[in-house]
Amino acid sequence: MTDARAVTHRRVLAVALPIVLSNATVPILGAVDTGVVGQLGEAAPIGAVGIGAIVLAALYWIFGFLRMGTTGFAAQALGRGDMEEGAAILTRGLVIGMAGGLAIVMAQVPLFWGAFRVSPASAEVEALARSYMGIRVWSAPALISLYAITGWLIAAERTRGVFAIQILMNGLNVALDLWFVLGLGWGVPGVAAATFIAEWSGLAFGLWLCRDAFATPAWRDRARILDPARLRRFAQVNGDILLRSLMLQAIFVSFLLTGARFGDVTLAANQILLQFLEITAYAMDGFAFAAEAIVGGALGRGRRDLFRRGAVVSSVWGALTGGALAVLFLLAGGWVIDVMTTAPPVRSEARGFLPYMVAAPILGCAAWMLDGIFIGATRTADMRNMMALSFAVYVAAALALVPTLGNHGLWLAFLTSFVARGVTLGWRYPALERSVG
Repeated sequence: MTDARAVTHRRVLAVALPIVLSNATVPILGAVDTGVVGQLGEAAPIGAVGIGAIVLAALYWIFGFLRMGTTGFAAQALGRGDMEEGAAILTRGLVIGMAGGLAIVMAQVPLFWGAFRVSPASAEVEALARSYMGIRVWSAPALISLYAITGWLIAAERTRGVFAIQILMNGLNVALDLWFVLGLGWGVPGVAAATFIAEWSGLAFGLWLCRDAFATPAWRDRARILDPARLRRFAQVNGDILLRSLMLQAIFVSFLLTGARFGDVTLAANQILLQFLEITAYAMDGFAFAAEAIVGGALGRGRRDLFRRGAVVSSVWGALTGGALAVLFLLAGGWVIDVMTTAPPVRSEARGFLPYMVAAPILGCAAWMLDGIFIGATRTADMRNMMALSFAVYVAAALALVPTLGNHGLWLAFLTSFVARGVTLGWRYPALERSVG
């Protein structure tokens, strides 16, 4: 639990490393799902699982704010020793998660119809994908509720629990994949059933990990949980995070769509290089989450000294991680590209733009870490506003650079958006620190 103990490097690593390890398991599950259906000897099942997973992930992503908002509020409550409010925050998040999941379940028909109008597929792939999504969607309440549980555990600095949930879900999913698909011959519905069971099992395990919160009567105090003032503040913070995330997503989507104008080879190269950025995000998230928990707890106690120390120590580790990734990409980036594609033109194109990926972890470090600090402090209006400025900088840079520099200009604009996020949030940081205490 967050308290007033010293903010040490050991404490930051204890929070961050389980998150890094947890994130490292995420790509494994997708690879196993693909590999299992690949044993069926047909292309359609692979495409169906891929499309179905992407559509559902896009729907669930809308509720990603729940993880961040829960972490910030819970870290502050637990930091000031208010276990009653900490328990109520968890319940509040679970109620929103369940409601959001049920909304997706009830709206699945028009949602899936719209998804296939935006991204049409062959009749066979669409039929299989609908079968997959029709089963998996019923675990939406569990998965979205897990966002709240994950946020609460991070706030309590119990990230080993987050890692344990991920290991349980992925391990169970893999085992059931093999049994249902290869053993029982259930095909694509078997993959969906495996994920459905794993996600509800993950929720049950997560609730058990949070059992100390449920030992406090406040977790079922309806008046506290549904208090209008607290709900308005919760909605405001989560709304800010959602708007910020939508703008960030708009940058990524526009980057991909603009890159497609330069031909299939360049589009493929950009897609490969974005995997380096995904690796960076998985690693940096651990230290950003540590910042969320520690600075949130310090703010809850009104301890400016602990707040500053938490921001500095977690950022030091974030910077070291960014530097290590830059060196890794410089030395091994070419090999990674060769592993990811055998097409000589794509390999050559990706290598030509690899320097941007070497620079990305360094240029983006401040943005990642300051995001964590501002989330922990629930100063999300600043995050929203600075993201809007950064988005404007990105658009201006793209309009200025892409016509003359092509894909190089696009990458420069993309990295400029990271720098802009770091600079603008850094500009707001002194005021944030002065507000503590």
